[in-house]
Amino acid sequence: MTERVSEAVWKGSLKDGKGSVKLGSGAYEGPYNFASRFESGAGTNPEELIGAAHAGCYSMAMSGALDKEGFKAEHIHTVAKVKLEMIEGKATITHIHLDTEANIPGISAEKFAEIAEDVKLTCPVSVALSHVPMSLTARLL
Repeated sequence: MTERVSEAVWKGSLKDGKGSVKLGSGAYEGPYNFASRFESGAGTNPEELIGAAHAGCYSMAMSGALDKEGFKAEHIHTVAKVKLEMIEGKATITHIHLDTEANIPGISAEKFAEIAEDVKLTCPVSVALSHVPMSLTARLL
């Protein structure tokens, strides 16, 4: 298997500093800061990047699970909402909600729901984040 590398640089204090994140592949590089993480400032934040990773992982794992069951997905779209809250004075990821919709010819709603729920528990990013409560809304188009 592979090892992926990303990096971050932070300069300054927590509230006044700023940083940048960079994916090892070069596909993304961008700024982040206190406002982009805890308020609504411009730039990215770790939770947004976790959400992107989770949505991408879930969609790919869903496709693979469908393949194993003999179905071919025409379209899978997943949105991950990562909730960050202050718990006892500590910033904590408290919940992740996956919202997926898919166009899969020939699958029943029941089979789709079964596979979607299983993938929520077994995609590699879900497994890595398994200590965080997760929910799923899955719609068959």
